[in-house]
Amino acid sequence: MLIKVQSAANRGLETIGVDVEVNVANRGLPGFDIVGLPDKEVQESRERVKTAILSSRIEFPQKKITVNLAPADVPKEGSAYDLPIAVGILAALTNCPIPERSLFFGELSLSGDLRHTKGALLLALFAKEKGYKSVFVPKDSANEAAIVKGVNVYPVQNLQQLLAHFAERECILPLIYEPVKEVLPDDLTEFDMKDVLGQEQAKRAMEIAAAGGHNILLVGNPGAGKTMLARALPGILPPLNEIESLEATKIHSAAGVIPPGGALLVTRQFRSPHHTASPVGLIGGGTRPHPGEISLAHRGVLFLDEFNEFPRSVLEALRQPLEDGVVMISRSQERVLYPARFMLVASANPCPCGYLNHPKKACICSVQQIKKYQKRISGPLLDRIDLHIDVPPVDVRELSENQKASEFLEPSKVIKERVMFARKVQQTRFAEDSIQVNAEMKNSHIKKYCPMKKEVEQILQQAAIKFQLSARSYLKMIKVARTIADLEKAPEIEVQHIAEALQYRAKAYEGV
Repeated sequence: MLIKVQSAANRGLETIGVDVEVNVANRGLPGFDIVGLPDKEVQESRERVKTAILSSRIEFPQKKITVNLAPADVPKEGSAYDLPIAVGILAALTNCPIPERSLFFGELSLSGDLRHTKGALLLALFAKEKGYKSVFVPKDSANEAAIVKGVNVYPVQNLQQLLAHFAERECILPLIYEPVKEVLPDDLTEFDMKDVLGQEQAKRAMEIAAAGGHNILLVGNPGAGKTMLARALPGILPPLNEIESLEATKIHSAAGVIPPGGALLVTRQFRSPHHTASPVGLIGGGTRPHPGEISLAHRGVLFLDEFNEFPRSVLEALRQPLEDGVVMISRSQERVLYPARFMLVASANPCPCGYLNHPKKACICSVQQIKKYQKRISGPLLDRIDLHIDVPPVDVRELSENQKASEFLEPSKVIKERVMFARKVQQTRFAEDSIQVNAEMKNSHIKKYCPMKKEVEQILQQAAIKFQLSARSYLKMIKVARTIADLEKAPEIEVQHIAEALQYRAKAYEGV
């Protein structure tokens, strides 16, 4: 008896339909074979499915069972085919009708329960695109799939519950779609901006970076507050809008990092990999391509502390994603495209000992050591970072005074309101374009949305000649100035906006 069950295969962020054809034959020696380019995990489904059926108090047939995963020329991987294979076998044994236009997806445990399985959101999006009526997924993965409107998501706890649903003895109620919440609940961040004593210029630069989605480099002596500034950044970032939230959740679903019972991401991700991270860990890849840290930070923040300590190969691999906002991972059998539109925040010391230009501590590094250390960050990579900020050490007396007056300093909540206003201005401006913030503007957008008066252009041109700015840096200054104007509620870029943008660019990492 031949039973066909519908499922799907996730390849990166793309999903293709898979027909799980189960044939239970009365003739031939008993056996259980899976064909259709299955990998090791899919092959192991035989033992999981067999034991799960027996644990559900159903006699496993001593017949020849052949499972074909079609199309046969597409490699199948993962444990998500456990449920459709089991459904096909049970349908052949019990003659229970399988609901039409339904997808089945999930990993079985040996007890017959279903485990949380990655990729449920991608499955639901595929079901909506292809017109499927319903999807059956593990209970722990159902919230993730239920964020897609127009698809009935059935949370399945075990095989016995699913059989009772098929026989209409006890129906499984589908989850109800809930729209994205507009207001982000107040969540605790690691640091508040008012906790950062001194560093007013650096805090202003962080506000500009947050408002326009700009990349920023913080250079300073140890203990100056670079890491604290970076970790206070999430507190001034606006919540994800509906489009950004779905983009980020798709990547996390494909990576399998959404916890059981998790649903839509509403906060911007803050990823902080260690400087020993490999190129594959940061960019993505592997034998079976998976998203790296830059994709998991999509629409969020990628913080690279001790920027100089990262291997040169890892840093240079950032150049193309920083420019394009996507990363193409090519392997012999497949190519996968992952979004990587993140905000880079990097912190670095000026020299190996960290005390170059320190007002009180002497640097013990030689000129050659300093040049070698600074050249770990290449010119092309620095050129892709919009804001270069010097973070000088705070004097002890100034630190004491600021600590006493900390209650009068601006908290993150106040700064966040200004950032959210600037972001709303940008969303309105780019409503007809496929971009979200000023940092993503291309040349055509700059020409359209960044008109400048003649005196403003003259100042910018003079600065470009003086500081020897590249064409990319020239355009980045215009983007930063546009963000400053948005924060100041100015319709056009004025002289003071360009002047402020230039002071952040002129302080590039010296020696490179």
